[in-house]
Amino acid sequence: MNRIGKHATPNRPTGKFSFGMFTFVICFLYTPLVILVAYSFNQSKMMSWGGFSLRWYSELFFNSESLWHSFGNSAIIAVTSATISTAIGTLGAIGFYWYRFKFKKLIRIAAFVPILIPEIIIGVSLLIFFAGIKLNLSLFTIFLAHTTFNIPFVLMVVTARLEEFDFTIIEAAYDLGAKELQTLAKVILPAAFPGIMSGFLIAVTLSLEDFVVTFFVSGRGSATLPLHIYSMIRFGVSPVINALSVIVIAGTVVLAVLSRNVVKYMFQK
Repeated sequence: MNRIGKHATPNRPTGKFSFGMFTFVICFLYTPLVILVAYSFNQSKMMSWGGFSLRWYSELFFNSESLWHSFGNSAIIAVTSATISTAIGTLGAIGFYWYRFKFKKLIRIAAFVPILIPEIIIGVSLLIFFAGIKLNLSLFTIFLAHTTFNIPFVLMVVTARLEEFDFTIIEAAYDLGAKELQTLAKVILPAAFPGIMSGFLIAVTLSLEDFVVTFFVSGRGSATLPLHIYSMIRFGVSPVINALSVIVIAGTVVLAVLSRNVVKYMFQK
């Protein structure tokens, strides 16, 4: 009989297939990003490598006013719509978790239905709604549309976080004399903060990259970055987009790291 040593792992799979699939997926996801970063420093406008250059970054910062304008529109709409949808989605999730009311299950199901509806249906329905109330298409209608389709995603993320929450802590807060608003502010919201932050970041991402819904509800002079890039396709996409994409990727990584550190600091405090 073989004796099992301290570091022996008998009858355990080697995991070569899992590691291989993991490597394949990582390469599949990140290879296009690596190529994009590399070609943002390409001197040539074509796909052939023409040498290292900062030409397109210079073009981006000094000769791309319309591109920055559309990016600014996207950033403003993303942050504002994400903030409002996070507030509404968080309060909705807390309401579903904390209170009991009639038709709760039905309303909860209805709140998640927009996630399953194709974006083109949402875009057309919002366009018909805005036309019906005679609201001119503008950045404001884009903001309303993005807030609308972001709420269910925030609701889902925060609800998932609250499902792991120990309700006895709320009861203990009540026993110690805390009022309803005090319990909400000092117990529930801090405990749900990681989910709230995740919901906010998801909402920002969904808003920044949305094209279909924005296409239907945007008006003259209210182009966002995806719409601007779409209009550029007719004349050929400039490598300036590669440079802007690298900056956006870097900003996203920094934002994700900062948010992670903030959450970690809050729970270690």
